[in-house]
Amino acid sequence: MFLVKAWYNKAGWLILLWPLSTLFSWLAGRRRLRQEVTQQQAALPVIVVGNIAVGGTGKTPLVLALSNALHERGITAGILSRGYGGRAAQYPFAVTPDSDVASTGDEARLLRRYSHGPMVVDPQRSRGLQALVDGGRCDVVISDDGLQHYRLWRDIEIVVVDGARGLGNGWCLPAGPLREPPTRLKDVDYVVINGANKVLSENELSAGETPVSTMRLVPEYWVNVKTGARVELQALALCFPSQPSSPSEPDRENVHALAGIGNPQRFFATLQELGIQAQCHAYDDHHIYSAVELAYAHDKVLLMTEKDAVKCEKFAGDHWWYLVVSAELDHAFSEAFCDQVAHTLALRRQATNNRQPTLTSRRQDISQQQ
Repeated sequence: MFLVKAWYNKAGWLILLWPLSTLFSWLAGRRRLRQEVTQQQAALPVIVVGNIAVGGTGKTPLVLALSNALHERGITAGILSRGYGGRAAQYPFAVTPDSDVASTGDEARLLRRYSHGPMVVDPQRSRGLQALVDGGRCDVVISDDGLQHYRLWRDIEIVVVDGARGLGNGWCLPAGPLREPPTRLKDVDYVVINGANKVLSENELSAGETPVSTMRLVPEYWVNVKTGARVELQALALCFPSQPSSPSEPDRENVHALAGIGNPQRFFATLQELGIQAQCHAYDDHHIYSAVELAYAHDKVLLMTEKDAVKCEKFAGDHWWYLVVSAELDHAFSEAFCDQVAHTLALRRQATNNRQPTLTSRRQDISQQQ
């Protein structure tokens, strides 16, 4: 956390790590070139949703929103995930609504809850992609993360940027939060800024001619972790044990909030916007909770993200609630994205029917188009 704060506060002493960042950036570029030549065009269009900064930026809600947008167009999207935090007995692992979070990981379990198509987790994404292709139940594949997994073919790349934190100091690890230089944004198809809390300059994004749009996470309602009961946002306080009926009035000592996501402060800020005062507990991303660890809130109100809730269902207290949010996309971006997917899908089907030879990499594909 100390290093994260330094990155986003642009601490001057980080200049001491600049030589290591230069080396990291060079190695990342070499790795990309080495792995891209091994790509083989997939039988289905592949959309990769990722980021270039460490930590959470809102990829999972965006994946769901894109999947739903395609569903409305009559296009079924299969979802591919690494399954971080889970350990299945074998891979590829087909995720079902009843799959144990210990096998799938938290994000995969959450994605499967709302997606309309099939979902597969596999640390080897290319193998997982082939499983979705062989399954024959989807028209396209959306990869949740995997931007830097360059062995994976991709037709469309979307990068999500945290609107509140931006790209930090704009440096690569370890002097900054970036996995790749900001200029990487020039190569992708779309940049989506999650939240409008910060105005990002064109120089800071270094996106060139890449279309930049925004999205925002909209709180929808609360769900009881133990029972599944649903209540509206402003009605939650009525469910508090022996508490007044206003969210801003309950004794803060009896209301706790936790977040084990890439940027816990985003969830805590949302609670404040909803008028809820709570004792906040930040955990590492993908943290695995236990009943003993959360005993401090056993008989008290505990608020959390849905991603955290899927790991607390088996030992949840009576007054534990998770917040359901949805990604609200820019209409122009959503339409442009769906149009591009439909066009790519039509070309892929035509190529398959004509048995045209495959391309070896997305980079060669772009070069030929130019």
